[in-house]
Amino acid sequence: MMGVGKSTVGKKLAGKLKRKFVDIDKIIEIKEKNTIKKIFEDKGEDYFRKIEKKITLEELKKNNLVIALGGGAFINESIRKEIKNSCLSFWLDLDIVSLLLRLKNVKKRPLLDESKLKESINEIYSKRKKIYNESNFRIKCNSMDKDEIVYKIIELYENSGNKI
Repeated sequence: MMGVGKSTVGKKLAGKLKRKFVDIDKIIEIKEKNTIKKIFEDKGEDYFRKIEKKITLEELKKNNLVIALGGGAFINESIRKEIKNSCLSFWLDLDIVSLLLRLKNVKKRPLLDESKLKESINEIYSKRKKIYNESNFRIKCNSMDKDEIVYKIIELYENSGNKI
């Protein structure tokens, strides 16, 4: 979900694991030479989702990465299937109140209606949570700081039988 800290946590996690960090939204912005919000405005969500799918599937083929997906990427069936077949996935879950606090002054989120932010966040979260729940692990982040989330991911990863 947008605003949970995927990029921040992902960077810290990659540093701890000595792996490369990949932020799919950043790659899209670089390749498109535009912000995500502007891509949505100029070319529409369908165009963005096609680019997101192509880039995400390319990155998922690489090894030893920590990848921060865009908030809607896991909703795509092809992306989700590839992740389930080749990776471990972590849903960083944050309650609506916390999301609202984090997103209230952010202007770069194309799917949020700033005039009714709470309803907008609620609607997106409600639509996505069932699919997010298909992740290998769900981490409830409400009472955790970034470092605690990173260590929780490492613990879950190691307990899954994978070696760092």
